[in-house]
Amino acid sequence: MNCSIIILRLTTLARASLLAALVVVLSCQPSKVLEVVDPDVLNVDDYRSPQGADPLRNGVISDWQLVFAGSIDGLVVTTGNMADEIRSTDTFEDRLSVSSRTAIENNPAMLTTYRNLHRVHAAAERAIPILKEFTPDKPNNIAELYTLRGLSEIFFAELWCSGVPFSTEDGVTTQYGMPETTTQVLNRAVASFDTALIPAVTDARIRNIAALGKGRALLDLSQYTAAAAAVAAVPTSFKYETFHSTAAGRNENGVWNALSVSVPRYTVIDKEGINGLNFLQTPPDPRMPWVASTRVGFNSLHRNLPNQTKYGRTTSVIISDGVEARLIELEARLQGATQADRDAVFAGLNTLRASGRTGVVPPPLVGPAPTTQDAAVDLLFRERAYWMWLTGHRLGDLRRLVRQYKRGAETVFPTGPLAAPLVGTYGTDLNLIIPFEERNNPNFKGCLSRDA
Repeated sequence: MNCSIIILRLTTLARASLLAALVVVLSCQPSKVLEVVDPDVLNVDDYRSPQGADPLRNGVISDWQLVFAGSIDGLVVTTGNMADEIRSTDTFEDRLSVSSRTAIENNPAMLTTYRNLHRVHAAAERAIPILKEFTPDKPNNIAELYTLRGLSEIFFAELWCSGVPFSTEDGVTTQYGMPETTTQVLNRAVASFDTALIPAVTDARIRNIAALGKGRALLDLSQYTAAAAAVAAVPTSFKYETFHSTAAGRNENGVWNALSVSVPRYTVIDKEGINGLNFLQTPPDPRMPWVASTRVGFNSLHRNLPNQTKYGRTTSVIISDGVEARLIELEARLQGATQADRDAVFAGLNTLRASGRTGVVPPPLVGPAPTTQDAAVDLLFRERAYWMWLTGHRLGDLRRLVRQYKRGAETVFPTGPLAAPLVGTYGTDLNLIIPFEERNNPNFKGCLSRDA
C-alpha cells in the first residue's frame, strides 16, 4: 500500500476529514502510514516533563476526592455505614452486609472502594518521582502527594482488616506486596507524613494537613504524647477540604448523593443498634444538622427518611481541621487519668464549643466534669463523633475504643436486632474483609486478623 492509494480512498470523506488526511499524507512515508498510536490512554511515563508534572499531581488529587467523598460508596459513607452514623436502605447485599456488620469477601461495591483507594496510593507513588525529577523547585506540591499517600494508608488501616498488601507495577511487571499488619500500615502513614514535613515545605496548608494526618496515625498507634505534639501548631481555624461541582458525576458530593437524593441508597440514623449515638437530636445540634422528610429508601421499605443538611450537591467536605487537632490534644491530656486532667479536658471541650466553628455555637456542656476515667472517655469520644460527623472518622474511633481502651465490641458497635424493616441481628465484624480479588496476589492468603 502507498500514500497515493490512501489519498484516493479518502476523497469520498467529508471535507474536514480530507483536509486532516492530507496534512498527514504530506509528510508520510509509505511504511509509516498505518502505524497509528492510540492516544486515548496515557501512561505515567508520558507525563515525564516539566509540563506533565502538574497534571499528574492534579490527577492524584482528583482520585483522592473521588474515593473520599465523590462516590456514594466512598470512604465517608462506607466508614459511617460500618459504624453508627449511616445505614443502608439498599436491596444489594454489598451495602446491607456492611451496615449489619456481616462483611463479605466477595463484595463488588466495597471492591470498588478498595481499588479506588489503592489507585490514589499507587498514583502518588508513581507521580512523586516524576515531580522530584522535573519540578524539584516545588516541594509543596511534592509534599501534598506524600500527604495524600499517607491519608490513604490511614484509611486502609482504619477500614479494612489487618493484612493489606501494597503492590507496585512499572507498566511491564507487577511486584506483589506482602500483607501488612494494621500497625505496619499506620507506621507507613507516619513515614509519609514525616516526608511531607521536611523544612523545605513552607506552605502552611500542606504542613497543617500533614501534621494532622501524622497526629491521627499516632493516635491510632496509642502514641498520645507524640500525636499531641504533631498537631500543636495547627490553628483551630484551619480546614483541609475536598471541593465539589456539577461538572461531572465524579465531581459531585458523593455523601449527598448517597444520603439525600429522592430515593437514596443510604440514610443517616439515630441511636443505631442499642449503642449508637443520638446524632439526630431535636432541636438539631448545629454540628449535625438534619430535617425530617417523607423520602423512601431504594428498597422502598425504608420510609420517612431523615435528611442530613450538612452537605448539598456541591458542598465541600472536611478531611481534617483544627478542631480535630484540639481533640487530639485533649485525648492526650486525658491519658494522665487524674481529676485535674479530666477537668482540663472538660474545659477544653467547652472552649471548642464556644469557638464558633459551626457558625452556630453549641450550648456549653453542663458541669461538673466526669469523675471517672470511663465517663471522661465516653464524653470525649461523643464530642469527637459530633464534631466530625460524616467525615470518615467514626469507624476508626469505634475500633480504637475496643483496641486501645479495652471496651467490649458489643458495648461499642451497633448490636442486637436489626431495626425494621430489616430482619435478623447484627453480626460481630469490626472492619471490612480485604476483597477476594486481592487473592490474585500470590503473597496474600486472606486477612491476618479481624480484630479491631
